[in-house]
Amino acid sequence: MKGGMRRVYGARMLMALAMWGCSELAQAQAPFPSRPITIIVPASPGGILDQTSRLVAAELTKLVNQPVLVENKAGAGQIIGMQALARAEPDGHTLVMGSIGPNAANYSIYPKLPYAPADFAAIAHVVSMPNVVLVNPTVKADTLAEFIALAKAKPGGLTLGSSGTATSGHLSAEMLKMRAGIDLVHVPYKGATPALTDLVGGQVQVMVDNLVTALPLIKAGKVKALAVTSGQRIAELPAVPTVAESGFPGFEVVVWVGLLVPSKTPPAVVDTLHTEISRVLAMPQVKKRIADMGGWTTPMTPAQFNGFIRSETEKWAVVVKQAGIKAE
Repeated sequence: MKGGMRRVYGARMLMALAMWGCSELAQAQAPFPSRPITIIVPASPGGILDQTSRLVAAELTKLVNQPVLVENKAGAGQIIGMQALARAEPDGHTLVMGSIGPNAANYSIYPKLPYAPADFAAIAHVVSMPNVVLVNPTVKADTLAEFIALAKAKPGGLTLGSSGTATSGHLSAEMLKMRAGIDLVHVPYKGATPALTDLVGGQVQVMVDNLVTALPLIKAGKVKALAVTSGQRIAELPAVPTVAESGFPGFEVVVWVGLLVPSKTPPAVVDTLHTEISRVLAMPQVKKRIADMGGWTTPMTPAQFNGFIRSETEKWAVVVKQAGIKAE
């Protein structure tokens, strides 16, 4: 290569490198968010994951000046939705509404998962609430004790619906089965709405579900509430005893849901998301809606929420082993 051409070639290379460097710098300094944010819901529309995601999305949109979309990816015990997040670009523009099943119990229930705890980073706890033990009105039981007696008289003769394998309702029911020594045939659905529809229709006889989706049906008389899974009675159903009161001391299950991102998301983006979502959860209208659901929010830093999820994973590993819960 002649000297003149070599100089021209070198100048072009330097210019290309400079342009590449400027592009990389611009990307690194680009404000977040720079495009719409998506919250993945690993369940069908209508349940607690869907309702809380839409509640957060509606208000977060106003704060970040970008659309916040909700995308339902139901199926396979919420594994499909969690796998979608694990594969997403770790830039904070994709989140998932996690919960007890896919982010705690699944690690003990499924021998092989396409994701691991290390794939996710916590952003914010959103809602906790109790579950409710429900039966179809035709079931001849008005108390939990009467239902257990009926189940013992018909081993395998009653069908248990759930919003999916390893959901909080399924796990609560499995704990109850173990403690009561009863046999129920489990039928998992792809979300609370189809499961509750079949409970009301009598295709399944019993279900344990989140308070937020169960309460309208209880008030309408379409299902009977036998017990709540919280440690104390709840204001929304003051006449309904706890499972602990109904003969199973120490029984307590509280549902929780919260937002997660891929673990390689930059710390600054994690902090921004945590700050903005915390602002959403502190809004009076959001606090009222959560209270109307029968739920509450526990403020936690991302590190605290990560620690909480680890403790839940350990807790449910013990329950899964004791109850013999297996993938279906």
